[in-house]
Amino acid sequence: MDLIVKGPQQLNGTVLVSGAKNSATRVLAAALLSAGKVNLRNFPLALEDAKAKIDFIRNLGAICNENHTTSEIEIYTPSLSYDEISNYDLPIRTTYLLAAGVLARNSYARIPYPGGCKIGTRGYDLHILVWQKLGCQVIEKADYIELSGKLVGGIIDFPMSTVGGTENALMCASVAQGETLIRNAYVTPEVTDLIDFLREMGAQIELEGSSLIRVQGAGDLLRGASFSIMADRIEALTWVIMGAVTGSNLLIQNVPFETMEVPLIHLREAGLDLFHNNNNIMVSPDCLGAHGIQPFELACGTHPGVISDMQPFYTFLAMFANGRSVIFDYRYPERVAYAKQLEKFSKGSIDVEHGRITVRGNHLLKGANVTSTDLRGSMALIMAALCAEGESHISGVELALRGYNNLPEKLAELGVYCDWQP
Repeated sequence: MDLIVKGPQQLNGTVLVSGAKNSATRVLAAALLSAGKVNLRNFPLALEDAKAKIDFIRNLGAICNENHTTSEIEIYTPSLSYDEISNYDLPIRTTYLLAAGVLARNSYARIPYPGGCKIGTRGYDLHILVWQKLGCQVIEKADYIELSGKLVGGIIDFPMSTVGGTENALMCASVAQGETLIRNAYVTPEVTDLIDFLREMGAQIELEGSSLIRVQGAGDLLRGASFSIMADRIEALTWVIMGAVTGSNLLIQNVPFETMEVPLIHLREAGLDLFHNNNNIMVSPDCLGAHGIQPFELACGTHPGVISDMQPFYTFLAMFANGRSVIFDYRYPERVAYAKQLEKFSKGSIDVEHGRITVRGNHLLKGANVTSTDLRGSMALIMAALCAEGESHISGVELALRGYNNLPEKLAELGVYCDWQP
């Protein structure tokens, strides 16, 4: 999909932050662990990643009833099988989370190889570790990963902290027979949301400290539940930065402040004075003082800091700062392809090294022809196109639609004109 934008444009009105992609797609897979009905509220049904996973679990045998008016989905899973599955090519990263529900029922599963954005080395060896430690045999076949065995408790020592591995271990351990210890777990707000949902279904999960999780497995399927997905902290940050830079009058509702304290501190230190109450942020031209956006340095890392998914938006913000800014990301040092595209809006403003992005700000942005390289980078290109003088052409914007619920509709409601071309 391509997008044609004429800038500069402002965003005026009210926007509601949707349910978090990085929670919703995980909780959706966890719903397969239930023997009853699961109702998920505040669910971002328009996300491309969510739609792809819903289609796949429907083909597996799950019954999914969507209500786009209320942003809810009801899932009931009488059985799961691979009789209707002919294509194992899924364009999403979290395919491995589909294992637990099928293994709990059949002691056998075929898991599509993880897809998703190409942002550097993102293997699946830690997921194989989880399955093997919990009693499964793993065979890597041409089209899928084949798992067999009954899930039993065990000890999982991750050699490095991992969000996906922690999520996979939590789900498998919840329906395994016996106790599981998960060491060196990575507990983000979205992982906490998953834990809360699993507990609603009856899972016995205890978090000891910040990285040790103890799970008493049910040895069977869990019960039904009703659960509301947390608001998306990355989407909220996106609207804040976009509104401030474009000089918009924008009310951002459903902001999860408790999950983004440090990212907001960095914005304040860069010169953004944000007016907010407990749930909403008001962005206006008054957010920027007489000195404008100040140059900054920050390092991406683990929560509660600035996570790697937020990196492109600080790079974008730095293009408007009064001086040189530096963003470091040594966890995903190859996540810089988008920056080379972003630099086309202001030639000579961005230098990219291994894990380091240097931005010389306060340059005029001009329309450009650019190509999306990853989900968050694609959104940063859209933001730049809205600020640039003249027409911009962005290809591959379907990547942004993987993580931003109802994005075309939200922009249109804020008075932004974009030409979305299939």
